[in-house]
Amino acid sequence: MRIVPASEFSLKREVEYGSAEQNERVKQIIDEVRRDGDAALRRFAQQFDRVSVDALRVTRAEIEAAYAKVDEGFLAALREAAANVRRFHEKQLRSSWMDLQADGSILGQVMRPLRRVGLYVPGGKAAYPSSVLMNAIPAQVAGVPEIVMVTPPATAGVEGIDPHILVAADVAGVSEIYRVGGAQAVAALAYGTESIPAADKIVGPGNIYVALAKRYVFGAVDIDSIAGPSEIVVLADETADAAYVAADLLSQAEHDEMASAILITPSPELAEAVAREVDRQLGALPRREIAEQSIRDYGAILTVASLDEGIDAVNRLAPEHLEVLVREPFQYLSRIENAGAIFLGPYSSEPVGDYFAGPNHVLPTNGTARFSSPLNVDHFMKKSSVIYYSKEALLRDGHKIMSLARHEGLEAHARAIEIRMEKEGNSNG
Repeated sequence: MRIVPASEFSLKREVEYGSAEQNERVKQIIDEVRRDGDAALRRFAQQFDRVSVDALRVTRAEIEAAYAKVDEGFLAALREAAANVRRFHEKQLRSSWMDLQADGSILGQVMRPLRRVGLYVPGGKAAYPSSVLMNAIPAQVAGVPEIVMVTPPATAGVEGIDPHILVAADVAGVSEIYRVGGAQAVAALAYGTESIPAADKIVGPGNIYVALAKRYVFGAVDIDSIAGPSEIVVLADETADAAYVAADLLSQAEHDEMASAILITPSPELAEAVAREVDRQLGALPRREIAEQSIRDYGAILTVASLDEGIDAVNRLAPEHLEVLVREPFQYLSRIENAGAIFLGPYSSEPVGDYFAGPNHVLPTNGTARFSSPLNVDHFMKKSSVIYYSKEALLRDGHKIMSLARHEGLEAHARAIEIRMEKEGNSNG
């Protein structure tokens, strides 16, 4: 890994909006699904997945049959992870509230879950059961009554949905599953077809065509985000174990060639040791070529004069994942302003959060941790304001409201108040 001073390092990524050809193709696919519905979904399954799809919806029998195809150890771990995720997200629930004023007015906020949420789950090499849990369980905790999953009808060129995905969906409480993937699945969730009712929100990762389709339908339906490549920053001092640091950097580098893995340290000795350890561990990785390119193009070891300077660098990078491997990690927690998830101490390796601990692994990327949060229960709820103004309050505040409305040139607004005040015999002109 290259070792450079943090002051000389800049990782600027352009948001991926695809080529003109990709955008045009996505638009065509969406238009065809809006026009032809299920027929278009079947046509695209044949064209893109090389699979003939008769029944779009996965049956209960198929879901139950998937259990026989997964290892008992995997299933036990999946169920325990799901319980951890559920327990963590239940603590995020917020209640509606009403505030009774002295004059009899009531101001409040009503919290309601979205009615229907669509979960996109990739197929092929990016079929991750853990992501099913992370996307579905917060929606279920929020009280969303209809959670629907779409996933390609073939996995890595083999007809059929990965049984681990079906089992994860069942464990997470998703029973409505459709065998459709790509931009066409996003279009179906956004606009509906004969078989798939439209959703209110679409969540979940996908390839460039899925990302572009989510961007295209945003507004007709809500989306979670358009995720960029995975990122990890490790802030470490001389007490950190170089083997641990290297392993954690590589845990993200193996995601894809554009993943970013960065160490920030005031210790020249640790910097050199981690560089050597990354080279050593790379040799034994099954996804070595991917990880090597990621490290070469987007990886770096940044040297700083102090941990204070290191924290400044962290806040500038605003990473998706941040590990703090220093002598007293909690001492620095309050100063970390920008990070999607923060892992403290040598035993809180990033995969602990990816798979098992409970916090969500759907995190802001591309520096958006400056203003975005991990996927959470609030993303699946909406808030309505409640205003009950008493007669006393309106008579007291009416002239102030009229003054503000007339200043903005909205006379009808002012008169809507004035007519009430006149009727009550309290208008002063």
